[in-house]
Amino acid sequence: MAQLNVILPDDLQSWADARAVEGGFGSTGDYIGELMRRDREDAEKLAALQAAIDAGRASGVSERDPFDYFDELRAGLRAQHPSADPA
Repeated sequence: MAQLNVILPDDLQSWADARAVEGGFGSTGDYIGELMRRDREDAEKLAALQAAIDAGRASGVSERDPFDYFDELRAGLRAQHPSADPA
């Protein structure tokens, strides 16, 4: 495992120490490591979302009428869950 030394202002060090204790982390370093893991996960999720948006834009505009699409979707849901049909 690699080691990283970080110099923090006193107020951030105190805050990180307190958050580590509150969060049940074994050390402030463990807390900082968890923050970095979460940041990496968030970046990966954002990249996947952006890729999906880009793919959607690249696929062009659908010729389907959106109202027909939603009517078909509702009909399919009603067929799957007939007891939930309010009509």
